[in-house]
Amino acid sequence: MSHTPVSVTVETIVHVPVSHAWEYWNNPSHVIHWNFANEDWHCPHAESDFRIDGKFNHTMAAKDGSFSFEFWGIYKEIVENALVTYVLGDDRKVRVEFIPQGDSTQIIETFEAESQNPIEMQQMGWQAILNNFKKYAEGIKDKDTLHYEILIPKSPQFVYEMMLSDSGYRQWTAAFNETSHFKGSWEDGSKILFLGCDAEGNLAGMVSTIKTNKPNKFISIEHIGEFKDGKEIVSGPEVEQWAGSLENYTYNEDPQGTLLKIDMIGKFGDFTDYFNDTWPKALQKLKEICEN
Repeated sequence: MSHTPVSVTVETIVHVPVSHAWEYWNNPSHVIHWNFANEDWHCPHAESDFRIDGKFNHTMAAKDGSFSFEFWGIYKEIVENALVTYVLGDDRKVRVEFIPQGDSTQIIETFEAESQNPIEMQQMGWQAILNNFKKYAEGIKDKDTLHYEILIPKSPQFVYEMMLSDSGYRQWTAAFNETSHFKGSWEDGSKILFLGCDAEGNLAGMVSTIKTNKPNKFISIEHIGEFKDGKEIVSGPEVEQWAGSLENYTYNEDPQGTLLKIDMIGKFGDFTDYFNDTWPKALQKLKEICEN
């Protein structure tokens, strides 16, 4: 016997302009940082073909590794800065409205409830995720977001492996520092040091962790401190500017190869111009070593 789906609505007001809310909601490089209901869960991977009839897929997982599932759907309506509707894999419909409120945005999300869990529980879960989005969006509104991309005529696997190999990494990051290299592991949750010699020949660099590594698809790096004078410094005024900044690599399969996207989120200050000048050079070098 068929039944009429019950529609449930959750909503919030986010204190960011609608164009920002739209970007944070729909861009996978942001989605991974807010798409979970509590701190025991995370969203280690998100991908999206953001167009009508395009597919999105979000991996929802318990941090202890005990359980995970794929939350996916097909976009049906997209009105920029105003509306997204989609149909989930189990045929339930979801509608998300973005309503400008001056410099803030009201988000109204309506979904069809499933039949296995109490409606109140579902509403609480969806509201918790929406509240987490609000916290994330308002937390990064004062941060810089930098984006770079390049099309490389090789498979995502090839680009991913070349980019992270010891020899490949040294070559493409030489645009930043001729002695650039890494020490550590690219595995999920691992600590990694990004190092090079400064003008005086002293070894220095960043102390970071690999938040997410989905081979051939996505990497998220969180910078937590700096390496200086032979020490890892992860607290204090010296690292306040960098602590918590993110560096994300997305490997999108393209008919012509791989569209590699770099997204950086943090407070970069005077380094913004440097990154805007150097990242394109580094990506061009990566393309050259992939082609040769």
